[in-house]
Formats: sequence, structure tokens, C-alpha cells
Amino acid sequence: MESEFLRITIRLGKMLFPITIKRREEEVYRAAEKLINERLNFYAGKYQHQGDETYMAMAILDIAIALKKDEQNKNTAPLMEKVKALLQDIENCGLTDNNK
Repeated sequence: MESEFLRITIRLGKMLFPITIKRREEEVYRAAEKLINERLNFYAGKYQHQGDETYMAMAILDIAIALKKDEQNKNTAPLMEKVKALLQDIENCGLTDNNK
């Protein structure tokens, strides 16, 4: 029987991180590894001679900002639906001036 857990090594830049994860989450970890390394390589190419720590910080900030923007976009969807419903109610009540 296959174990629920899997031991993998994640490479972030020049650093190796041996970790144990749930087998079903390996794809997520590999995708995260790829994303981080892509951002590291981008910043290393754009800002040469800054050092690995700087590239890591820039990559982390870049990814964190993208995550927060995504969270904000997702959080506004229910609000926008409520606004649309309220506008529809207002229009149905004849409270808007649509005769212009």
C-alpha cells in the first residue's frame, strides 16, 4: 500500500529543501516551486549583481502582491452581485430616471 506522505526536495534558487508532504499535494508544491524559480530568474536577469537574497525577496513580494490582488478580486464578486441585484430592484421600482 502506498503511503499517504511523500518525501520530496524543493529547489528554490540555489537552495534545496527536503520536505514531507501529502502525496496528493505534490502537484501544488511543484507548481509553487516552478513559479518561485521563474520569478527568481526574472529578477536575476533584470537586476543583475543584486544577490540571491534580494532576488528571493523581490520574488516573494511579487507573488504575495499577486495573491492579495487575487483575493481582493474574489472578495468583490459577491459584493458586485449584491449591487447588481439592488440596482435591478431600484429599476423595477421605477426609482431611476431611464427616460433621458
